[in-house]
Amino acid sequence: MIRLFNVYYPVRMVVLLAVETMVVFTSFLLGILLAIPEESYISLNYQYGYVKILIATGIVLVCSHWFDLYDFTRLDAKGDMYFRLFLVPGLFALGLALVGWFFPRLLPGNNAALIGLIFLTFGLFGWRTAYSWLVQQPFMQEKVYVLGTGERAQRLVQGLRSRKELGIDVIGWSGNVEGAITRETTAAHLMELAATQSVHRVIVAMPDRRGTIPVHELLQLRLRGVRVEEAASWLEKMSGRIEVEQLYPSWLIFADGFRFSSSFNLMRRMLSTLVALALLLVVLPILPLVILAIKLDSKGPVLYRQKRVGRAGHVFSCYKFRTMRQDAEADTGPTWADDDDPRITRIGKFLRTSRLDEIPQLWCVFKGDMAFVGPRPERPEFVEWLSKEIPYYGVRHAVRPGITGWAQVRYRYGNTAEDAKEKLQYDLFYIKNASIGLDLLIMFQTIKIVLLGRGAQ
Repeated sequence: MIRLFNVYYPVRMVVLLAVETMVVFTSFLLGILLAIPEESYISLNYQYGYVKILIATGIVLVCSHWFDLYDFTRLDAKGDMYFRLFLVPGLFALGLALVGWFFPRLLPGNNAALIGLIFLTFGLFGWRTAYSWLVQQPFMQEKVYVLGTGERAQRLVQGLRSRKELGIDVIGWSGNVEGAITRETTAAHLMELAATQSVHRVIVAMPDRRGTIPVHELLQLRLRGVRVEEAASWLEKMSGRIEVEQLYPSWLIFADGFRFSSSFNLMRRMLSTLVALALLLVVLPILPLVILAIKLDSKGPVLYRQKRVGRAGHVFSCYKFRTMRQDAEADTGPTWADDDDPRITRIGKFLRTSRLDEIPQLWCVFKGDMAFVGPRPERPEFVEWLSKEIPYYGVRHAVRPGITGWAQVRYRYGNTAEDAKEKLQYDLFYIKNASIGLDLLIMFQTIKIVLLGRGAQ
């Protein structure tokens, strides 16, 4: 796997995106070269031709992302994938028609954009077909042995086998050993498969290694060039979260990451402020309409203030547009919102789906109580309870909470202790791998989620 912006991606995904970028860029370049061969040099070098091609390439890739064409969980359904792939040039053709109608001078002459679009359509379909064939070839598979038994090892095996985009063939694991599971039997099973099937990597998933791990055999394989790695690292890479089961404080202490220097905190603070200011300018024209809609829909104040726990356990006031009736917690006290919660008003449902109810939190970002990206702030009553129920829950208060975050783009809305535990594991991943690049990636993913109305509650 390749690490970009402190997030791990399968090599196959990087290859898919890189080649697809070249296909899109080349398609529009060929369109100009074939449509206006005599003037192509002038068009490309003096009329911002290369810049226009780069912009078009970026638009096509963003459209592909929005249609989930880089979501490997949906690539197996070939008919559905090709249908969504066809929507990309179709949507781009509509955009070209609008640009050609209102701003014809922006397009190169002699139907160069149309010719490029034709190349793009055939290029995308051809590359996706070739890619589907390529990733199924045996030489593209990496042979892996999982050393360990139990629930964690079994979950790792199932995850590796289900994630076809990883290009991993699990040729065996200790759970397949016949007879009693001992150091000698697991070592014999490992070395037999290593000799007969050329193991490339061994992943160790043994909860108790004292006297059970075949150290001598692993050293032999390591010296032969076989990679030996920890299950915790692979589970983190695969899922984008850090599992709290069997997680020891020593791992948090000695693991790479968890770096928060003064300069890094200052850069994140500046980025949060700039993004919050830009977003405020964008939504400013619709704020009067939102306020009017809330006042007409139900009685009560426009803004809703609630105590939340921030960095280092600091309690602050978090502001949101009111989406529930005024006496929502009069009888129940502090409680999470349920699916189809009757306390939510009509306009409140729309505000939650569109995320417009979060706009007042920009004030918390300006004040410094929140960042734009970070773990979602929780109420003090819930923090006290969840800290007793979930190990390492307090670690999420090492950074400022955010309006959006890694857990928000990777996990659904949660209203149970189990959901809080799952989101904590994503929050731990974010805190461990925090970077400006990761913050920008989360912001980019958030735009897609907001526009498609996913995960709202």
